[in-house]
Amino acid sequence: MKTIYQSRVTEIGSQVGLFLEEKMFILFNESAPADLRDVAIVHTHCSLEEDIKVGDELVIDNQSFKITSVGSKANETMRDMGHTTVALNGSSESEMPGTICVEEKEIPSINVSSQLIFRQLR
Repeated sequence: MKTIYQSRVTEIGSQVGLFLEEKMFILFNESAPADLRDVAIVHTHCSLEEDIKVGDELVIDNQSFKITSVGSKANETMRDMGHTTVALNGSSESEMPGTICVEEKEIPSINVSSQLIFRQLR
């Protein structure tokens, strides 16, 4: 396994719960514009070492989610702003270019200081 992105949650927007009810959440690093912070899980800035691909994992604290689809712009926005929408729907196709789909599982509790990791399994 190789970690390609590792960060910590620093802020949880007041509207994040509404998105979690729809089995999705929005990530932004600390450069997030003020008008988007209400809907975002804000995390520390770090570098994406390699592209995120289908078959990789997203790990939230100690719970892992297999990545099933990566939108055409998701790696670019992760590099630029630590930004993506994560959909916990198991879809093999991302509906939006900036979305990463992961297997459908119960969403863990995400708190300030939760760890976010993307890692390769190959």
